[in-house]
Amino acid sequence: MSTKDKLEEIAAAMRARWQGSATAEPASAEVEPVQAEREHQAPISNQPHSPMAGVDLDTAIHLRWALRDIKAKRTTLTPVSPIDLKTLIEMGLVEMREDAPMLTDEGYQTLDQ
Repeated sequence: MSTKDKLEEIAAAMRARWQGSATAEPASAEVEPVQAEREHQAPISNQPHSPMAGVDLDTAIHLRWALRDIKAKRTTLTPVSPIDLKTLIEMGLVEMREDAPMLTDEGYQTLDQ
C-alpha cells in the first residue's frame, strides 16, 4: 500500500469518525458524566470562537499543517501555497513580517486547541 493510499485511508477514517461523532447517540451509562462535564464548562458564548469552525475537515487539517510549518519555520523547505497563506491571513492566524509568514496570537491559540 502506497503512502498516498495510507493517507487517504486515514483521512477517510477521520472523516467517518468526525461525522459519526456528531450524529451518534451516547450510551445511557455515558449520559450522566457527559452532562456533568457540560455543567462545568463555560457557556458557549464565553468559549473562544475557532476560526476553523466554518471550514470542512480536510481543509482544516491542511491549514493546521500549514500553521505548524509556519510555527516551526519550515517554510523554506516546504513553502505554504499562496492560496493557503492568503486564507490564513484572512482568518487572522498569520501575518507577514519581513517577507516571512509569522503566526499571530490567534494562530498560536488555534494550534493549542
